[in-house]
Amino acid sequence: MGMRRRPLARAAVVGGVAYHAGKKGAQNRAAEEAQDQQIADLQAQQEQQQYAPPPPQYAPPPPAAPAAGGEDMVAQLENLKKLLDEGILTQAEFDMQKQKLLAGA
Repeated sequence: MGMRRRPLARAAVVGGVAYHAGKKGAQNRAAEEAQDQQIADLQAQQEQQQYAPPPPQYAPPPPAAPAAGGEDMVAQLENLKKLLDEGILTQAEFDMQKQKLLAGA
């Protein structure tokens, strides 16, 4: 009876190993298929982006037109300079107001 148990035990081990190997192989195939599908999806997205028309590009707005009265701007600059000389405005305030005036705001 002792002789018969060994072949059965050996067959059980071989069968168990074969079962786990088959199961692992199926898991690996499923993982590879999922990865292949992801790669195919990414390639399709890239192709769609490659052939999509570019978004429209708009030209920047033209700069604001200078004030109609050039002499009026000169008078305002002179007034600002006078306020700076009198100490009513600081240099930073003068520069800020001058930039606004020159920008046409």
